[in-house]
Amino acid sequence: MDTIYALATARGRSGLAVVRISGPDAVAAGLALCGSLPAPRVAGLRRLTWGGELLDEALVLTFAEGASFTGESVVELHCHGGPAVVGAVLRALSEQPGLRLAEPGEFTRRALENGVLDLAQVEGLADLIDAETEAQRRQAVRVLSGAVGQKVEGWRRDLIRAGALLEATIDFADEDVPVDVSPEVLALIDGLMDDLGREAAGVTAAERIRDGFEVAIVGAPNAGKSTLLNQLAGREAAITSEIAGTTRDVIEVRMEIAGLPVTFLDTAGLRETEDRLERAGIERALARAEAADLRLFLSDGSDLPLEPVGDDIVVIGKADTRSGISGLAVSGKTGQGVPELMARIGEILAQRVGSAGALVRERHRVAVTTAIAALAESRAEVVRPDSRVELAAEHLRQAVRALDALVGRVDVDDLLGEIFASFCIGK
Repeated sequence: MDTIYALATARGRSGLAVVRISGPDAVAAGLALCGSLPAPRVAGLRRLTWGGELLDEALVLTFAEGASFTGESVVELHCHGGPAVVGAVLRALSEQPGLRLAEPGEFTRRALENGVLDLAQVEGLADLIDAETEAQRRQAVRVLSGAVGQKVEGWRRDLIRAGALLEATIDFADEDVPVDVSPEVLALIDGLMDDLGREAAGVTAAERIRDGFEVAIVGAPNAGKSTLLNQLAGREAAITSEIAGTTRDVIEVRMEIAGLPVTFLDTAGLRETEDRLERAGIERALARAEAADLRLFLSDGSDLPLEPVGDDIVVIGKADTRSGISGLAVSGKTGQGVPELMARIGEILAQRVGSAGALVRERHRVAVTTAIAALAESRAEVVRPDSRVELAAEHLRQAVRALDALVGRVDVDDLLGEIFASFCIGK
């Protein structure tokens, strides 16, 4: 493989910048700049020089092959983060033979190819880099730690055990097999189908943790929706006015509630109108409200413009102008009732993500449902009066292949370009 290098930290002026070099010539490249290198995993201060010129003083780390992020020999130069310093170091590396600038995600791709990470862990790393909330961080760390791979290994062991039992009956088809293996095979298949089914059902909740929830604020014109949105955002995100129908488009504000990413939608007031522009805004508001994960109805005591369903929340708006109110009431102007409202939204959304498991992407769900379908076919063959053991065993092998694809053992080449395209060059 080529030896690659790149800035591993964010571009721009900073106190520190890390330049990573990985590959068979990494040590030679480090020696060319530093003169000497510290022992592996021991930090040492070195003067970086090139062409007789001092570039910087940097903290240098080395990692031996098989004991680094990429699985290759790695040298890291922890330089000062000025753009001129980083540029000089990168230019010096570019002038060394056998070195080239890394492509986006290439360090992580090498970690995958060298068996340091599996494909699910690579996805977990991408999610960790993008994590904005505590729930996203916890979920990404769980995936990066290998939770999916551990699950797959357990499922794979059961599949291999069931397949071995069936293969034994094929190998000894001309002899009397002393034990009927079908009860144990069926028990293994049924247990796997239940476990895989639970994991597949939790993917939707996990995707919501990663992608976030949408909460639509719905109500009649001048119900205080935009004022409430501004109170939640802590800024003037929406124009407020005493004139009904001011909001014509959907205004979005993203924030964190109970560790979860939530986007609030301020929608047009719902009413009958002859104004063509307002009517278009109302149609858009209805569409977004229906598609939202949760609807927050601001009521003035009259009939609601839509029928609440499920966990939808109904509150009385403009609480600062009302008295003798029963139930939850909020005021976007004074903030009255807002903490209680936020706590209630957090409780509802936390319950919805309670079923999230180790699998967090649609790709994971497809792989697991494919395995479930193969297991169902295998089970059907086992319970037939004229049990077709060969077909049952083949369906088990199909299930194994589907789970292997989950962690990148097989049939994933077409996914790699898409996955690594989201990575920065230094990762």
